[in-house]
Amino acid sequence: MKALLIAAHPDDEVLGCGGTISKLAAQGHEIHILILANGLTSRSDFDPQRDACALAAHHARAEKAGQLLGAASVKLAGFPDQKMDTLPLLEVTKRIEQEIYFRSPETVFTHHGGDLNMDHVVTYRATLTATRPTSTSTVKAVYAYEVPSSTEWSFQRFEPKFHPSLFFDISDSLTRKIEAMQIYESETRPFPHPRSPEALESIARKWGSTIGVRAAEAFEVVRELR
Repeated sequence: MKALLIAAHPDDEVLGCGGTISKLAAQGHEIHILILANGLTSRSDFDPQRDACALAAHHARAEKAGQLLGAASVKLAGFPDQKMDTLPLLEVTKRIEQEIYFRSPETVFTHHGGDLNMDHVVTYRATLTATRPTSTSTVKAVYAYEVPSSTEWSFQRFEPKFHPSLFFDISDSLTRKIEAMQIYESETRPFPHPRSPEALESIARKWGSTIGVRAAEAFEVVRELR
């Protein structure tokens, strides 16, 4: 299988799919990652000149995390952080279409459309547009993943609500997911924050117990052709 994972920000790919990326890569599948926004720049204390090195280091962490998980490639599109809703949807869609044309994936993973974070919502909408099922499209399946500290923090108040029906057993790759998240030094938080190592393990254990395995990641099936 060849898959494309689309994330709004550096670290979303690990939070939502880190265990699944590692599992699929270890099985010999080809996994590519496209991160749309640059990260960090929306923070109130960010200065473009002073913090240019910090931003470069953040992007280097995305590359390192992808390598740890076994991804075949990691690309950053450089859209403005937390401002993707100010862009024409067509601009975001075309960037995703470009990657799909270049990679020809059968499976696409993207954000859930009911997230609290608006960049996630734009990513979801743009992905669905870019993966519309034409006769020439290589994409046969689109799955939406949750992101701790965004999906659950919408408290099911936004549509669509997250109703997972697909689960990947990450019992053997949960540790790798947590290791990859710890590469993002500026994004991890102490427990009980959802992005803490303890919370990430707890979430995986919860989904695992739901489906009868030790640890799992949950996805909503947007569409699937078998």
